Amino acid sequence: MKVRDMGIVVGRLLPGTHNCITDVPGVKVGHVTLDFPLDRDGNEYACTGVTAILPHSGNVFKEKVTAASYVLNGFGKTTGLVQVNELGTIEAPIMLTNTFGVPAVTQGTLEYMLAENEEIGETTGTINIVVGECNDSFLNSIRLFPVKPEHAKQAIQKASDRPAEEGAVGAGKGMVCFGHKGGIGTASRIVNTEDSYTIGCLVLSNFGKKEEFMPGKYGIESIKTGITETADGSIIIILATNAPLSDRQLLRLAKRCGIGLGRTGSHFSHGSGDIVISFSTANQTTHYSDDIIQSSIHIRDDHPLMNELFTASAEAAEEAILNSLSQAETTKGRKNRMVGAYPFLQANF
Repeated sequence: MKVRDMGIVVGRLLPGTHNCITDVPGVKVGHVTLDFPLDRDGNEYACTGVTAILPHSGNVFKEKVTAASYVLNGFGKTTGLVQVNELGTIEAPIMLTNTFGVPAVTQGTLEYMLAENEEIGETTGTINIVVGECNDSFLNSIRLFPVKPEHAKQAIQKASDRPAEEGAVGAGKGMVCFGHKGGIGTASRIVNTEDSYTIGCLVLSNFGKKEEFMPGKYGIESIKTGITETADGSIIIILATNAPLSDRQLLRLAKRCGIGLGRTGSHFSHGSGDIVISFSTANQTTHYSDDIIQSSIHIRDDHPLMNELFTASAEAAEEAILNSLSQAETTKGRKNRMVGAYPFLQANF
């Protein structure tokens, strides 16, 4: 159950139809979840997965979307962000997994895109694969590399524009947030204009100590449950919109996601990889063109609508994090470790 269904309302803007990143037209999400023992006694366990975010239903290499990324704290092992920030585009599905799964997911995504585009590396240039990660080694036997290249392909193939699964699914299967079960969470906001622009956010939450969460802010009783053994952790935030924005403006929106993250209690700790990847579906760049000039439109920086988009980004990020907690179920992993769901439903509202 999403926190809004429990009576917890974050911010003032209204969510989209499904309160999900897929409320942004064309955006799709797919998960592959790995949940099985790797030895007879269960000491080693696959508690992990892959999540794919497709910016649109077409060929993303041939129709690239405007994009940016922002690093709140750089203790992370992502791929592809150097080119994203240099050229301001994304040209492949955005992939999420565990830290040691990045090479396999990069390979699988690359193989998928090469099969879709036989000209890559032959008659045209190479392709930039973007993969984000968080460390799920408390529950997942990360050293045994349970994530394989085929899991990345399967996640892409399963992607749908239906409301995305949340909680302990896909890349979020083994993640821990504020000492409780975290993982995938998503939310959206409608910015009320004639064009009805949508901001959608999806997070992979794996950060925070249990005492850092701010339950009182949401009308939840303070609790003492939750594990204490996790490291600093990380979060990957994916922000999508159909508002026409430049890559510079998307960078400005990405920075505002840090506000939503901070409102939950995070202080971007030393060992945390806190990274935002933002994109707009409005202005797409065609890979093949003989034109010298490329034209696009974007919202004026000084228009009041930009402040609404900033607000929407902060609110959607905050609520997506709460949804990653409220949607996640108690999960068992390696060494018979157990991480419990945050007891939202036991709280008094």
